[in-house]
Amino acid sequence: MSDPTSQAPSTSDQVRLRGALDALPAYKPGKPAPAVEGLTAYKVSSNENPYPPLPSVQDAVSNAAQTFNRYPDMGAAAMLAGIADHCGVQPENVAIGTGSVGVLQQLVQITCDPGDEVVYAWRSFEAYPIVIGLAGAQSVQVPLDAEARHDLDAMADAITDRTRLVLVCTPNNPTGPSVRADELDAFLAKVPTDVLVVIDEAYLEFNESDETPDALAVQAAHPNVVVLRTFSKAYGLAGLRVGYAVASPRVAEALRKAAVPFGVSQLAQDAVLASFEAMDELDERVAALKIQRRQVVDALTEQGWEIPESQANFVWLPLGDQTMDFAAFAGENGLVVRPFAGEGARVTIGEDEANVRLIDLCRQWRERTA
Repeated sequence: MSDPTSQAPSTSDQVRLRGALDALPAYKPGKPAPAVEGLTAYKVSSNENPYPPLPSVQDAVSNAAQTFNRYPDMGAAAMLAGIADHCGVQPENVAIGTGSVGVLQQLVQITCDPGDEVVYAWRSFEAYPIVIGLAGAQSVQVPLDAEARHDLDAMADAITDRTRLVLVCTPNNPTGPSVRADELDAFLAKVPTDVLVVIDEAYLEFNESDETPDALAVQAAHPNVVVLRTFSKAYGLAGLRVGYAVASPRVAEALRKAAVPFGVSQLAQDAVLASFEAMDELDERVAALKIQRRQVVDALTEQGWEIPESQANFVWLPLGDQTMDFAAFAGENGLVVRPFAGEGARVTIGEDEANVRLIDLCRQWRERTA
């Protein structure tokens, strides 16, 4: 009789994986800036805050790092209280996660069974179809209008009895425009009250539009609305992975149930609290980025570019079939942008030198493709 332990191991991976994975697009993170001889290379593909962490926030993280052999506060009580105070709500209205995309995944988990539908604009945040597909739910993508804005009327028409969740990304990633208060109110009047509507405000702090909805007031008036926010962008805590939702107590409790235990590190929790103490300094940085965004937009408009109105920390270049060629050209010149093949490129407002280079490369591109 042969010894089973002497048999050669199989080289064929036969593990059964979920079929839903085959249909999922892969999330494409911004690539690191490659070295270009004679140039400082800049990565403006990930919508990161170009400024380093504030000294007081660095100190808080350094102190927390002394004890990361211990688990963080799983309930994040101090941070929840800080977020609640910042937003003017109760801690029972707040739920946290590993970045806003982590909370987004929790939102899909608490609302969708396999086969349920999630309605959202497209193009929008590229993680949407991934987290929806992983839950076995179905994406219902509604095209943006001619100005790269949400078509909320069409989104309302797309809601069916299988719809469990609607995502409204404002300002929209990657195109930049935000929804108006009046159109959001009209939209919510059409949405069934048992369908959860997520107002994804990852770029709220950069929004200067006078018509911007007061999302927290909207949420207070509509129990089926959730406000989703992050500390990754304006706060500059992208590497610490922490975001939050403001919701009705019942929805917030469900989100906390779906959270990964101990998912938000103590370093992140302490960094958030330190950031709240440094809001004046953070506001100055955001104001500077807004000024730089206006300078970039004005310069590109003067060159003849027709770009959507951006209320975020990036601009959208509608390049169509030229998108990948432009991305390659920019990369060769030390600027890594985020291309969406056949549609356009998103470019983060970065360091002053990166913004100047973007303007110059866009001028060169128009000259060579005229």
